[in-house]
Amino acid sequence: MSKLTDYGTVIMTYMARQPQGVHSVAEMAAVLGLAAPTTSKILKILARRELVHSLRGVKGGYRLARPPEQISIAEVIDAMEGPFGMTECSVVAGLCVQEAGCPLRENWQRLNQVIRRALDGVTLAEMSRPSFRPAAQGAARPAVPRRS
Repeated sequence: MSKLTDYGTVIMTYMARQPQGVHSVAEMAAVLGLAAPTTSKILKILARRELVHSLRGVKGGYRLARPPEQISIAEVIDAMEGPFGMTECSVVAGLCVQEAGCPLRENWQRLNQVIRRALDGVTLAEMSRPSFRPAAQGAARPAVPRRS
């Protein structure tokens, strides 16, 4: 996964925390510690893939195109990088000259399907939730994360 794709998931997760909100490039760049041109570039890609909507005007910015429960991490990766694949042959046939006689092709395709299903099963809503509870202020010792 590229750095831009990583940043794309960070931006989308940030927006998922306030899914009805309109977020400016400047706001997101400042809060997330990203360069504004990079943030703008990522949002334009996500808008072309219809994961976010661009709103013009004084109170313009970007907002999620669908509720965060309806956008998977796989969709964000696909928007940023194209179809997800562990290897070339696990996405599109005919890209590898060794494809016809490769003994690993079917195994790579199976692995790709497992990973794809896992990424399809994680939504922005789930990614936007904290993974642990911070310690209470004034606590004598750090909190231990709860086991599920």
